[in-house]
Formats: sequence, structure tokens, C-alpha cells
Amino acid sequence: MMQKTTQQSPEPARRRLLKGAAGLSILGIVGMAALGSASITYAAAMTKEARDKLTPDQVIAGLKQGNIRFHTGKPQKHDYLAQKRASQTGQFPSVAILSCIDSRAPAEIVLDTGIGEAFNGRIAGNISNDDILGSLEFACAAAGAKVILVMGHTACGAVRGAIDNVELGHLTGLLNKIKPAIEKTEYNKERTGNNPEFVDAVAKTNVNLTIEEIRKSDILNRLEADGKIKIIGAMYNLAGGKVDFFA
Repeated sequence: MMQKTTQQSPEPARRRLLKGAAGLSILGIVGMAALGSASITYAAAMTKEARDKLTPDQVIAGLKQGNIRFHTGKPQKHDYLAQKRASQTGQFPSVAILSCIDSRAPAEIVLDTGIGEAFNGRIAGNISNDDILGSLEFACAAAGAKVILVMGHTACGAVRGAIDNVELGHLTGLLNKIKPAIEKTEYNKERTGNNPEFVDAVAKTNVNLTIEEIRKSDILNRLEADGKIKIIGAMYNLAGGKVDFFA
């Protein structure tokens, strides 16, 4: 066999990466770094074999790199139609993301993932409830996701509403679930919804409290204790596009 790998042109290398890494945003990260290029089209969907080979730490590393690509303006070139076709008979996401309903914080975009790579649950204030817990239990215990990511964001309207005691139909009850984060946030300056710094501090506390709620699930707690999943938090910065991971 000829051994001229290091002398081959970038294009064949890119094609090999597409095939070998199953065209995945999370798995393709190492190959991307080696090629020094963001011009790869990711056409395949996550396969069970590829997902099951990942560790939780590798999934987290892939998400971090995906956000770097996003906020530096170098996202991967996804062939979403091809990903749709490849995933229509099954799905094997590696991560379950719980994020806010805010239209400016679309998790799959800011983390540069493709179709079939992430379960994505969205609710104002990224809070947890029985339905959210059931969804996360399905994602991890039944479907095999390796990571639960709770992602809050700066300038969160739900958090500000909780601080300002907004009351509006069913929203009132939802905001009440955020209010414990207000009390538990240590902050010595202006503690009102008019102070963006305080709003962001409460949002971060709220992410941590949501993680505590998720860990009350016996199923998810056991999976994490056994090292099969990791549950982590993060904050997305609306201004700069950067996701700050807590771990």
C-alpha cells in the first residue's frame, strides 16, 4: 500500500473526514482542527455507533468547539436536507439541551449542531418541571444521550419578569419557579430588573437551581453517578455569541 497520507491534497482528506466521522458536527471537530478548515459540508446524521463511542466529556468538548465556530463566524456547512433524509428512520443525539424560549438564543445554532445531534427542550427561563424531567429521562435513559446541558442567557426576560413580580395568566406560576434564584443570588448592588448585571447574576443562579431540580430524578441521578451522563450548565451571551460553560 502506498503511504503518502501527509502529501495528499485537502479535498480527499475532507471526503475521508465526511465518511469516517459520519459527517457530524461534534465528531468532526478533531478532523476540522487537523485540516485547518471550516469548509466541510456535514451531510450525514449521528449514528448509534458513532454516538455510543463518545464519552460525556467528548460531547461537551464538541459543544464548546461548536460555539467557538459560531461566535467567530466560522460555522460548518451543514447540508440540512441530507441530514433530514439520513435521520428520518432513527435518531441518536448525544446531548439533551434545556434552554430558554428566547428567540435570540437558539441552542442548536449557537452550538453549531446538525439535525439529529441534539434533543432540544425550550421553556421560558429554562426551568424544570415534571414534563421536562420526563423528557430528559427519555433522552438519556431511553435514547442514549450522554450530556444534559442547561443553558441560560443574558438579558433573560423571564428572569427579569420574576425579579419585577410580573403577573400574567399562567406566566405568573412559571415566574414563581424562578424566584428562588433571586433570593439565592448574592449581589450587593441594585437588586432590580432594571440592573442588567443583577438580571444576569440571577439567570446564572437559576441555571444551577434547575440542575439541582434535574438531579432529583432518580433515573438521571443514577446515570450521572454511574458516569454514563454528565449534567452541566452554561450561559449564552446575547451580545458576543459566546457560551460560557460552567464545567
